[in-house]
Amino acid sequence: SSSSSSSSSSARERDNGKTTTSEANFMPKNLDDGVDEDDDDRRKKIEETRRRSSFSSSSSGISKLSKLRETSSIPISQRATDLPKHQQDEKSRTKNWTYPSPKMFYEAIKRKGWQPPETDIDNVVKIHNVVNERCWQEILKWEKEFHPKTLSGGGGGGGGDPGEEETNNASVSLLRFKGKPRDYSPKARLLNALGYKLPFDRHDWIIDRNGEDVRYVIDFYNAKVPPQGKGDSSSLEVGPIAMHVDVRPALDSLEAFYERAYMQMKWISSGRWMR
Repeated sequence: SSSSSSSSSSARERDNGKTTTSEANFMPKNLDDGVDEDDDDRRKKIEETRRRSSFSSSSSGISKLSKLRETSSIPISQRATDLPKHQQDEKSRTKNWTYPSPKMFYEAIKRKGWQPPETDIDNVVKIHNVVNERCWQEILKWEKEFHPKTLSGGGGGGGGDPGEEETNNASVSLLRFKGKPRDYSPKARLLNALGYKLPFDRHDWIIDRNGEDVRYVIDFYNAKVPPQGKGDSSSLEVGPIAMHVDVRPALDSLEAFYERAYMQMKWISSGRWMR
C-alpha cells in the first residue's frame, strides 16, 4: 500500500548494477554526510567518476555557480532543534526549509568524493528541488485523506495560490529527515523478491502533526522515460529522465496499518493497477 508519483526531469545518472544513484535526491541535511568507507562498490564508483569527470570552472579556478537559494513550500517544525547551520542561518528570513544553492550543492558533492562538471549542477539542483516538492505533496495527500482537520486547522501561510493553502499549513510541518540509501524498506525488499528493481535511494521524513511525530518512508525508483512528442521540450539540457517516488506512512502504529490497508484497497478497486 502506498501513495506514489512519477516525476520527469533531467540529470546525469550513474549505473550501478541493479540500482542507479542520482544527485537529484539530496536533501540539505544529507549534504553534510560523509562517505561510507566500508562500501567497496561506492569507493570504486567514486574513483571511476574521478577519472571520467572534468571540472568546468573558469581558468582562474573561480566557480561561477550561483549562491542564491530557493525557499521550499515545506514548513519547518517549530519543535526542530537540530537544524543544520545553513538552515539556522535562513530561519530568520523564512519559516520554510531552504534548498541549497548550486554552489553549496557542488561543494557538498565534492566532499562526498564526487567530481561532477559544474555545468550539470544547475540542472541537478532543479531536479532535487522538484523531487522534494513532489514528496511533500504526496505526504499532504495522505494527511488530507486521513487527517483533514489538521490541514484545515489554521496556521497556513498567506498570499499563495488557492491550491497552496494546504502546502503552507503550519499544522503539518517537517521536523527532520534522514537519507537511508542502503537501508531498504520491507516493502522494497518484498517487491525486489517479486522481480522488481530496488530503489536507488530511501528517505525517512518525520513530520510534526500538531505536536505528534509521524514518520513517512519514501522510496525513490528510476522509471521509464515517457515518449516525447514533436512539440515537447525540456527546460533542462541533459535529456529527460523519469523518477517514481513511493511515499507512505511507516508502519509504526495501528493507525498507519489501517491507512495503508485502506489506500491499498482503494487503489485495487480503482482498477488503475490494470492499466
